[in-house]
Amino acid sequence: MGAFLLAIIYLAFVSLGLPDSLLGSGWPAMQKDFGVPSSYAGYVSMSISFMTIISALIAPSVIKRIRTQWILVFSVLLTVVGLAGFSCSTSYAMLFIFVVPYGLGAGSVDSALNNYVAKHYSSSVMNFLHCFYGVGAVISPYIMSLALAKAHWNEGYRWTAYIQACIMLICLLSVPLWKKNTDAEDETSHDSAGIREALKIGGVIPTLIGFFAYCSGEATCFLWTSSYFIGTNDISAKTAAAFGSLIFGGLMLGRLISAFISDKLGDRLLIRIGIAVEAAGILLIMLPAESFIPAAAGFVITGIGMGPVYPAIQHMAPVNFGRKNSAAVIGLQMASAYIGSTFMPMVFGHIQQTAGIWIMPLYLALFAVLNISMLEYAYRCIRENKAAQSAQTI
Repeated sequence: MGAFLLAIIYLAFVSLGLPDSLLGSGWPAMQKDFGVPSSYAGYVSMSISFMTIISALIAPSVIKRIRTQWILVFSVLLTVVGLAGFSCSTSYAMLFIFVVPYGLGAGSVDSALNNYVAKHYSSSVMNFLHCFYGVGAVISPYIMSLALAKAHWNEGYRWTAYIQACIMLICLLSVPLWKKNTDAEDETSHDSAGIREALKIGGVIPTLIGFFAYCSGEATCFLWTSSYFIGTNDISAKTAAAFGSLIFGGLMLGRLISAFISDKLGDRLLIRIGIAVEAAGILLIMLPAESFIPAAAGFVITGIGMGPVYPAIQHMAPVNFGRKNSAAVIGLQMASAYIGSTFMPMVFGHIQQTAGIWIMPLYLALFAVLNISMLEYAYRCIRENKAAQSAQTI
């Protein structure tokens, strides 16, 4: 039964990744139909992210009242509504009606499942979990590509909605599998801390800043890697587009490797090794070279280093801040992640217009340093908290 439940959780993270890549792959066709500038995709993406941030912030209070399995079912249902709505949209303005369920569904299930896995499973499972998110994010552009070749962009959203509906049905049928863990969870769920209480805990705020820094660097790579190769090397846009997957491939490889070693190394050591590998990759990107090969290798290595950081920070929450605080802390972490990934790539866009795209590795290095320094400071605060608690009990 435990293996079946784990399979359902992995499937849920595939469903989380499915909607995330559709807008980017379908927008060129959508933009022509709607008759709007290409840049208008950013407003849709930011609106979805804004709803996801709201969803992540309210998730702790929802987790107090509703069991994880029902949050999962309802969240996937919301994404089905959002995807179906996009598929029926006949104007640009209509999209903004359906960004609400689209974004709310993603934030709730992300926070709830990360909290559930952090409480009940190992670091290895958490790394595998985020690998499956990547599976969903890789599949959806192919769905949209098939729709554009055989029908219309609307069908890409509609077909993905059908897949999400099937996943929702599977999640609904799996509800009895959650009973053992959720019965134990219910004993403490009503005593769980809220957002305000969590923010007062020593180490939470620097952890949030560190998480913000990590996601800022990751999202900047996702958006600007192809542009970096065009701006620094004499290569075609078609070739550079393929290089956009380097960081993503490295990220998935890093999480896959981490899944096999994380239980032996522990989350903190894994993060330190990961950021060290990331730094090596960034230095390789910085190397002045006539060929693009060192930079390409550098982005892959950077992705490998980044890979374990996100899952490990999430998995540490119950240990670092206590089980009753984990839902609130993970909700805050998700909100800080979405803020970083939404706004900091845009900030870099303005910076590179003035300074040049070559500055990208320096921008990434800044966030890597901020990430590790804030996390190390958080660890010190956590040690001090535990020492103070031990002194009070003596």
